[in-house]
Amino acid sequence: MNESNVQEYVTVMIADQLFGIPVLEVHDVLRGLKLTKIPLAPPEVAGALNLRGRIVTAIDMRKRLGLPAYEGEDEGMSVVVEHEGEPYSLMIDGVGEVLGLNADDLQPNPVTLDERWRDVSAGIYRLEDKLLVILQIERLLGTAGSSDIAA
Repeated sequence: MNESNVQEYVTVMIADQLFGIPVLEVHDVLRGLKLTKIPLAPPEVAGALNLRGRIVTAIDMRKRLGLPAYEGEDEGMSVVVEHEGEPYSLMIDGVGEVLGLNADDLQPNPVTLDERWRDVSAGIYRLEDKLLVILQIERLLGTAGSSDIAA
């Protein structure tokens, strides 16, 4: 495998589905968040949190992707990314490993993939036992349903 063609992704679990976020876009991984609700925010905005003096908007990834609400015992986790200079906390079920994958193996989204996922995915990797859906942060945070989260 050509080293210059390797893309690294932080893998995250959301409702038993594996997603990948480009490693260079991940700023922090958090656990045990204390969220403050934001009145009149879109449904996928879970609230805001203070991270080292910065206000971070928390996005409920299950709502954003049309998945059932999280009912786990632990509080879940969060991956902090930036979009247009603003930090966002993506609320997820858990963080996996960092995978280095050959960019040539990235496949287009299958037509059977949920439309909400297709809108925010750069494509998929077929791993041994799962599909890895690659998230595009700019599309994920720039097109939250009919409203723009960043507004």
